[in-house]
Amino acid sequence: MHILSVATVIFACLLATGSAEQAHAGQSRLWSAYDSVLSNAKYIDLTHTIEPAMPIWRGFGNITFSQAVNKLTGKPFAYNKDLFVANAYQLTTDQMGTQLDAPAHFNPYFAASDEIPATFALRKLVVIDVSNKVATNSSYAASVDDVLEWEAKHGRIPQRSVVFVRSDWSKTWPSVDTDVFPQVLLETVQFLHLQRSILFHGHEPLDTDMTSDFASERWLLTRGYAQAEGVTNLHMVPPT
Repeated sequence: MHILSVATVIFACLLATGSAEQAHAGQSRLWSAYDSVLSNAKYIDLTHTIEPAMPIWRGFGNITFSQAVNKLTGKPFAYNKDLFVANAYQLTTDQMGTQLDAPAHFNPYFAASDEIPATFALRKLVVIDVSNKVATNSSYAASVDDVLEWEAKHGRIPQRSVVFVRSDWSKTWPSVDTDVFPQVLLETVQFLHLQRSILFHGHEPLDTDMTSDFASERWLLTRGYAQAEGVTNLHMVPPT
């Protein structure tokens, strides 16, 4: 972990706990928020399970799973001999499944995954549904008009919020087409960040667009913006 990440985590912990004098009041507020909202909330998993046969970008090699081997015996761990078992994973990339795509993926001077602050974890979520358009055009690209249509119904997108684009592409996972898929136009991600000041956006496919130069993704990451890829179950999430 980089020093920046350690500092970020420590800072987040300090914000959460505060001084001894503030602890009781802070806990009361946090506990009340949990009791009044989070304890009765419906929790929806927006991630895919990582498995050997999962879809992956064509340029990356396959990932493999196996049993972890005891280096002292050269044999896999077993319940009857070792009291436990363990798994071993050979990952050819970190760009797989559901992921928060860090800017360092395209620019070495911006944040890597371990340098994204914990404050990203709790934000207002906007879900823009373009699934009906994708149903008739598998490579449909979400446009600024789709954003404005959402705002006409629900109001202006809040600043520093997270915007996910629902396409229902993930409903057929793992039998999905990773070469032809729903996209997000460059002008759309530019509008969301420059005109609506969102924190980051996300989409169901493993890439933002089908252009040969990764136009939307490259614009985002080379300017320090993160994005979420491989998101699923957005059909279970309300628009706001």
